[in-house]
Amino acid sequence: MLRVAGLEKQFGDFWAVRDMNLTLEPGAIFGFVGPNGAGKTTTMKMVATLLRPSGGTAFVGDVDVMRHPDQARAHLGYMPDFFGVYDDLKVTEYMEFYAECYRVPRTGRDRLIGDLLELVNLAHKRDAYVDTLSRGMKQRLCLARCLVHNPDLLLLDEPASGLDPRARVEMRELLQELHRMGKTIVISSHILAELSELCTHIGIINGGRLAVSGTVDDVLRQAGARVMEVRVAGEPETATDLVKPLPGVTGVQLENGLLRVALDGDDQTVAALLAGMVRAGLPVIHFAEAKSKLEDVFMSITGGED
Repeated sequence: MLRVAGLEKQFGDFWAVRDMNLTLEPGAIFGFVGPNGAGKTTTMKMVATLLRPSGGTAFVGDVDVMRHPDQARAHLGYMPDFFGVYDDLKVTEYMEFYAECYRVPRTGRDRLIGDLLELVNLAHKRDAYVDTLSRGMKQRLCLARCLVHNPDLLLLDEPASGLDPRARVEMRELLQELHRMGKTIVISSHILAELSELCTHIGIINGGRLAVSGTVDDVLRQAGARVMEVRVAGEPETATDLVKPLPGVTGVQLENGLLRVALDGDDQTVAALLAGMVRAGLPVIHFAEAKSKLEDVFMSITGGED
């Protein structure tokens, strides 16, 4: 459904995306993970035909996105991270506007819009003005707008951004329903725990390059993330600063007084970490290997950047 080969984007002397390669089969939910500025949005904009790449190709189905952007747009729906809505329109008028933009036939259009509003649980707001909707409702409305031309591929850039916990649950349930309908979905997000539960595949981008991709289990194996849980007597913040420069340490996070230390190495590296902490005078009272999580892989690859 989506094939990206050697995709690149350069802004002056800065490479936002370098040699991006990715293949998604129909029906996949792909979680696109990376710190701010890693290249997620730039990549999605290039696939969505909104930004011309400096090199490489992208295909949606059999359609070359660069050579035939109009044909590609008929097969994809794009939801930006920061979107503009027409506040002075009613919900149905907003949907009508985009249906007209996508040349959706007028015959059956009212029923289509009604079905989409029902899908995103906004049927009761069909006559409300857009500016009266909550943040979560606006997010769902924009997702409904992405579906108006029945695309095969959805590109959703931070769809849960700014949502409260209840609205995030509603968005996740909606995406699961779209998956059951056979849609292929690409989601960029920082909410790693939810991605690991929702997505069939994960990709971690850092510095414009796709560092690792595959199923969640494959990514955990490929990244080889090894994380040690460490508790020290005294101030854990001081321990964090002392642990970061030790050999083999790729990232450190502090969670409820417990240090999670990501390592790149074997058992000797683990032993060296403990010895280094003791030499640094840290009073270690707990030292054990943790089960790797997606957050740990992210921390290992990106060095703990948010």
